[in-house]
Amino acid sequence: MSYDGMRTPGRNDECWCGSGKKYKKCHAAFDDRLERLWNEGEEVLPRRLYKTPEDIAGIKASAEVNCGILDYVGEHIQAGVSTMDINDWVNDYLAKHDAISADLNFEGYPYSVCTSINDVVCHGFPNKDDVLKDGDIINVDMSTIKNGYFSDSSRMYCIGDVDPEWKRLVDVCHDSVQAGLAAVKPWYHLGDVSAAVQKVCEDAGFSVVREYGGHGIGKEFHEDPFVGFVGEPGTGPIMTPGMCFTIEPMVNMGKHKIKTDKSNGWIVRTKDGKPSAQWEVQLVVTDDGYELLSW
Repeated sequence: MSYDGMRTPGRNDECWCGSGKKYKKCHAAFDDRLERLWNEGEEVLPRRLYKTPEDIAGIKASAEVNCGILDYVGEHIQAGVSTMDINDWVNDYLAKHDAISADLNFEGYPYSVCTSINDVVCHGFPNKDDVLKDGDIINVDMSTIKNGYFSDSSRMYCIGDVDPEWKRLVDVCHDSVQAGLAAVKPWYHLGDVSAAVQKVCEDAGFSVVREYGGHGIGKEFHEDPFVGFVGEPGTGPIMTPGMCFTIEPMVNMGKHKIKTDKSNGWIVRTKDGKPSAQWEVQLVVTDDGYELLSW
């Protein structure tokens, strides 16, 4: 029995990953390395969470719909649009592409997308009375299920003439995601990504939300590991080929403190009322870096 409780095949048996190859020619060396790291005290994910080529193909098909929705939003969003309009666009697009929302009914969440305006950090509810106006910034966070595979990404949209400092917040958050991606290297630590994101944000004078972060994803909406964006290099789980997760920092113009709307238990706002920004991408770690799946 291996570190993760899975049975290890014989060297000439079919590999556990479903490739059809003999174990010795497929994942034997990979598994030996994981076992060695585990014995050295490192945190490594159980093998059931690593994504096979078949899984990645399924996630890409889901992500094609997810990114298509965010493209559509970008083409149509403007002052005068309500956030419920966005929810309607999402439902129409999903229906036309044989997919469903991962958000809808997830732990009781009542809508198909999250629409977070200005000081809303995350989980903003679509509402016909929330009409976008000139100067607003909004995060649209979309998560899709297609053929059992999950994709997840979000984008910021600036409506009309946005305050330059608010625009800088949006841009710095985007830059921090790019820094996080640059830190994704196989067999390095996830904390390298966290530290890279945090540095970009705090060097710009902004703060990073602690309570929420990225997550593993693929066969389920939220899988291990939790991906925080405040941390130290050289800490956390080992990033290994086949590991699929999101980078999605929530960056506040003011302090990192947040508050949750007690009336619904979902909508999260900055405690000081200052604006917040978020971008989210989904990736899989590869032998030489990463592949972007949803953005």
